[in-house]
Amino acid sequence: MRVGFGYDVHQLSPDRELWLGGICIPSELGLDGHSDADVLIHALCDAILGAANLRDIGYHFPPVKGNEFEGIDSKILLKKTMALLREKGYEFGNCDCTICAEKPKINPHIPAMQACLAEVMGVDPDVISIKATTTEHLGFVGRQEGMAAFATVLIQ
Repeated sequence: MRVGFGYDVHQLSPDRELWLGGICIPSELGLDGHSDADVLIHALCDAILGAANLRDIGYHFPPVKGNEFEGIDSKILLKKTMALLREKGYEFGNCDCTICAEKPKINPHIPAMQACLAEVMGVDPDVISIKATTTEHLGFVGRQEGMAAFATVLIQ
């Protein structure tokens, strides 16, 4: 058994859709980034890669202008990450993820995120825990400048 931890941050932008956990959530602000900026999937990929000692998401999917990862759906990155994990002889056990955002309300979307991630990863939705919290208006998340996500995974 091995454990991995992932963390990601993206800036909020009025010109982007909000993608979290593989689903598009209605919001006035989306996340800005090289890909679709799905902060939850990026943290999850980093946790999986870290647990397997496979470096990080930027190593495997570099954010270089004009490359094949520009504007990519992060679900594709997660699917590729799972392939890397399995190629190294590991299997996903479970994850515990937390999204930090002031708005919009994330809790109503958690079941859809769990179902989406489970399908992409080829695992049971019950092994994907997603929680949401605010920062009580403190820091860049509290000022609604960005969102953050944390993920811890267990692999076997």
